[in-house]
Amino acid sequence: MSHVGVVVNPVAGVGRGSGVGAAAMQELRRRGHHVEDLTARDLLTATAHARRAAVAGLDALVVVGGDGLVHLGANVVAETDLPLGIVAGGTGNDVARALGLPRGDVTAAVAAIERALLVGPRVIDAVSVGPPTHSAREWYLGALSCGIDAAVNARANALRWPRGSARYVRALVPELRAFRPYGYRLTTDEGVWESAGTVVVVANGPWIGGGIRVAPDARPDDGLLDVVVAGPVTRAGVLRIFPGMYAGRHVHHPQVQVLRSRRVLVEPAPHLGGTPPEAHADGERIGPLPLVAEVVPGAVRVLAPRPT
Repeated sequence: MSHVGVVVNPVAGVGRGSGVGAAAMQELRRRGHHVEDLTARDLLTATAHARRAAVAGLDALVVVGGDGLVHLGANVVAETDLPLGIVAGGTGNDVARALGLPRGDVTAAVAAIERALLVGPRVIDAVSVGPPTHSAREWYLGALSCGIDAAVNARANALRWPRGSARYVRALVPELRAFRPYGYRLTTDEGVWESAGTVVVVANGPWIGGGIRVAPDARPDDGLLDVVVAGPVTRAGVLRIFPGMYAGRHVHHPQVQVLRSRRVLVEPAPHLGGTPPEAHADGERIGPLPLVAEVVPGAVRVLAPRPT
């Protein structure tokens, strides 16, 4: 029997989170685990509950929801031996998709957690991000969005419908109406990229926005970040490129580059374009640029199948 702390996002999956969370805890208890419910009214309090429980002693922390709850869990367990379990019941579920975990199936998700508790967790990278002038950092597992993708993410977070990537599509159209390319200066291990731009994504995993394959070759355990940048593209050009992003075809567009780096400094360049929007990671607001992101190999243990 394992002592498992569980945090549920009650509004995940368009309000279905409470039911999914109750089902996950019931399934864990049915399998003989001791379950401690760490859920709270807000994510800040839930994070505090999870940290206290982790210090007191847990065998695993399980989050039930979407990428926002995974983000919470990563910020509790990063650089510790406490493994993170994921019951994907949110809107995007991009981290679960990248790890090959079940989505929308509580029984299968709990079974995957239990198997990994028996055989041992998978060790993956995490990314620390924060202002370059501050020592405080936040962690993410998926991707940091700093371009029109971040503006769309912010708008999509405010929508109640539809679910999944369709919410991202709905948010894209109004963002395009006022869009003009932003100005960027990126410093990577490969050098400096300075340009007006449309998309800047610092990816540890392939997907954003509920299935948009923004960084097709990104892997969460290779010790590198895939930095996807798109130079100045017109509104019509964005609409032409966007459908191909679901299959990762956009990386072949002449205005798109993929850089690989361990550390990335993303700064605004006002002389080249408009002010970039506030950045988001794992769908959660991080804040305005400048930001530095640095991959930390093996920083998180996840209860997920190991790659074959």
